[in-house]
Amino acid sequence: MSFNKPALLLSAPASNQGKTLVSAALARAWRNQGYTVQAFKCGPDFLDPMILQTATGRPVYNLDLGMCGEADIAQRLYQAAAEADVILVEGVMGLYDGQPSSADIALKFNLPLALTIDASGMAQTFGALAAGLYAHAPDLIPAGVIANRLGSAHHGQILRDSLPASIPWLGGMLRQDELSLPERHLGLFRASEITDLNERIERAASLLSNNGPVPLPPTTAFQPPPQNDIPALLSGRRIAIARDEAFCFIYQANLDCLQALGAELSFFSPLSDQQLPEADAIWLPGGYPELNLDALSGNQAMRQALQQAWQQGMPMLAECGGMMAASDSINASPTLGLLPGACQMQTRFQGLGVQFASLPEGELHAHTFHYSSFNSPLTALSHARKQNSQKPGEAIYRHGSLTASYLHFYFPSNPAAVARLFTS
Repeated sequence: MSFNKPALLLSAPASNQGKTLVSAALARAWRNQGYTVQAFKCGPDFLDPMILQTATGRPVYNLDLGMCGEADIAQRLYQAAAEADVILVEGVMGLYDGQPSSADIALKFNLPLALTIDASGMAQTFGALAAGLYAHAPDLIPAGVIANRLGSAHHGQILRDSLPASIPWLGGMLRQDELSLPERHLGLFRASEITDLNERIERAASLLSNNGPVPLPPTTAFQPPPQNDIPALLSGRRIAIARDEAFCFIYQANLDCLQALGAELSFFSPLSDQQLPEADAIWLPGGYPELNLDALSGNQAMRQALQQAWQQGMPMLAECGGMMAASDSINASPTLGLLPGACQMQTRFQGLGVQFASLPEGELHAHTFHYSSFNSPLTALSHARKQNSQKPGEAIYRHGSLTASYLHFYFPSNPAAVARLFTS
């Protein structure tokens, strides 16, 4: 059966317009009004979904036509329509930035589009900017505009009056610098690091709700996608997953995929645990090992446990920060010593974008975003293909039972290949 549910994709003219805070405020405002809100994030980002999960109280999933694919997105939106009262999708970068862009997703899935615009230093140009963004793709469904960082209520009225009648005014948020979300080299701080995040989101929601309840967006019809059952290829197998301050970039979709494959999941901390949980395979996902070197280097018991598991041939997957931690060193500080080679932090990013990895187990979609470089005496097993370039992508290493790369793999893109990775 199909579902008709209120849905909204929130975008902006550019990055740094406040999309994440405004999205979180919208989600919390609707949640406070008694609605169940399912949020999504365009693109492969790990950090913004953590903020949105705090706002909604529900796991947040990524939507990316390159990494996830159209069928995966259709399935997740349909599932959301079946379970939630309203669907909110936070865009990535500016509305038309990237190939594919947030606008492409809005058009492909008939999602009404709202804009948030940093209105500081702006008056009547606000209306022209909003009108121009909608006019660039006339098939977009205008759901309205939210003005961010207003100077005063009078400023908001000027902006509202500048909008053509065809573009609804959804409200404004007064500038309050204390609501801004802190950032570092990979983006926003993790939600758990912002100790007053819930209070910030609640305050932002109240700013949006100053003039009464926030209206729901227009409804969209979500049709049932074709069935795509996942065979239980990992039934009876236990996968130990590193998860702590240093290993925190984990797609909920990947966990769901492993469980759909029949795997039993357990979690451990390479920073603080002294031994591994009982397991048949190990996954070291990405995160911030470079910010936790003292704890990582000092945990000799975990180092020895992981090395013993590797020597016994236990399948291991190390992604981005997981690969950095698995190497011999980061910035000359010793790490886990599972993968010959050294990592060094750089001043600008060294890899960025969606890529496609061909492995003996099958092809997997992935993305990369990192500031470190890795030098190894090993010959790479293969190199990924970049989405929009003929240049070779990230190296993929195979060292004994360990598969390692800067790539973050998207498991639902090929569950059977993932099952083989954790069993071979």
